[in-house]
Amino acid sequence: MSKKKNQRGQQSFEEKQAAKKAAVLNAGTHKGKSRLTLILVPICVVILVFAGIYLFRSGGAQQAVALADEVSHPVKLFEDGRARHFQMDTGEGLSIKYFVLKSSDGVVRAAFDACDVCWPSGKGYYQEGDYMVCRNCGKRFVSVKVNEIKGGCNPAPLERQVVGDKLVIKVKDILAGKQYFDFSGKG
Repeated sequence: MSKKKNQRGQQSFEEKQAAKKAAVLNAGTHKGKSRLTLILVPICVVILVFAGIYLFRSGGAQQAVALADEVSHPVKLFEDGRARHFQMDTGEGLSIKYFVLKSSDGVVRAAFDACDVCWPSGKGYYQEGDYMVCRNCGKRFVSVKVNEIKGGCNPAPLERQVVGDKLVIKVKDILAGKQYFDFSGKG
């Protein structure tokens, strides 16, 4: 028989062998690409993770915070009167915590999650009805006085401003509360 198809339209032995060889070689190419992909993807992921860790430890995160001059929250987030707690990492190993609530008189208020007296405990406040309660000493502060009265065990006021539908807090004002969250004994 020749390499051409026989009278019944069947392939010759040589043609079948060549077709099998081509199929095996092409399949091997695809498997090689799959193996390469399986190796390269995890390597790229590991490189990206380590690059992120390096940037964070070398101050990349601090620079990102320093570039932003304000933080904003949608005012509608506070419509239900529930206090929301937030934190801002300084890039120096400190997290400055604050809370925002819409008080019973309809004003959106902000304060550090600390006070002049109990801040060393690092416990902050929780909400109970219309009051913010110190987790350390148990004193209660009515919502309409948050950000109005300062000193003692009152939540330390945090400057804020409603602009349109956003509550805007300047990063410099958040950083001004750094002393309430430095538990190293150095500050």
